[in-house]
Amino acid sequence: MLHITDAMVDTLVSTDQALLAMHTAFAAFGAGEAAMQARERTDAGGVKLSTLGAVIPAQGVTGAKVYTTIAGQFNFVILLFSTETGAPLATLDANAITRLRTAATTVLVAQHLAPANARHLYLCGAGVQGLAHAQQMVQHFGLQRIDVFDPYAPEGLEARLAQLTGLPAAQIRRVAHTEGVGEADIIVTASRAKDPLFNGEHVAPHALVAAIGSSLPHTRELDDALLARAQLIAVEWKKQATSEAGDLVLADPGLSLAGKLVELGDIVSGRHVVSAQPGIRLYKAVGVGLEDIALAGVAYQNYLASKA
Repeated sequence: MLHITDAMVDTLVSTDQALLAMHTAFAAFGAGEAAMQARERTDAGGVKLSTLGAVIPAQGVTGAKVYTTIAGQFNFVILLFSTETGAPLATLDANAITRLRTAATTVLVAQHLAPANARHLYLCGAGVQGLAHAQQMVQHFGLQRIDVFDPYAPEGLEARLAQLTGLPAAQIRRVAHTEGVGEADIIVTASRAKDPLFNGEHVAPHALVAAIGSSLPHTRELDDALLARAQLIAVEWKKQATSEAGDLVLADPGLSLAGKLVELGDIVSGRHVVSAQPGIRLYKAVGVGLEDIALAGVAYQNYLASKA
């Protein structure tokens, strides 16, 4: 059976193709033309095995992502099947797919929810996902300033971000905790924090905040003050977000967040019309199988095309 490696994914799938794949998949889900399988976690002896998947008939693919978590490190594999014959099509390393699809989905959210003419990104966490988000956000929105907070990032972070984004190094600065958060148009939290990263009262009243760092019900990056101020909270899938996202699970029940939650598929498909009134908008990601299988399908089709 064909196996597509992470290195192959990086050559086969562009960031623009990843964005289009996320748009198409969430539009299909919003229209009831695709389905997801919620994440299932099993663990013993410090080893965690997780699975999640999706069925996307319009794309001709279905499948599941399986991954291990050991000592905080993840390794991902996807098994892809045909929806026409049911036959297995390929296996794929999925570290690159996970990196690409997570940032692409945040860009998709930002296209619908970010303030017009956003110029300033505040990035909390400069690991694999943080860097991928900075790269794709600058590419699609013309951002001109990045403030990044990550006490664990190595020296040379500014140069690395400049290389990835094409921004002059002078427009990228490494900041102290919360410095610049109140000036940002877009805030991305890509950390492994267990408790809220900053005071939500300090966030600008027009900002988009994308919290993508945790899918665990006992950890959170955003506080109740920010949740209370939010005009809207976009999620990939309510079923998974309300059970996995600590930002929502641990929130004060008095906030009555259910009325603010909107699925991304409803936004993309036009079933939910976003208010034109300015206000803070949040995006809480946990990562869903729809994203993985959609992008795996693109990688597989692009591989076939490259061999034709």
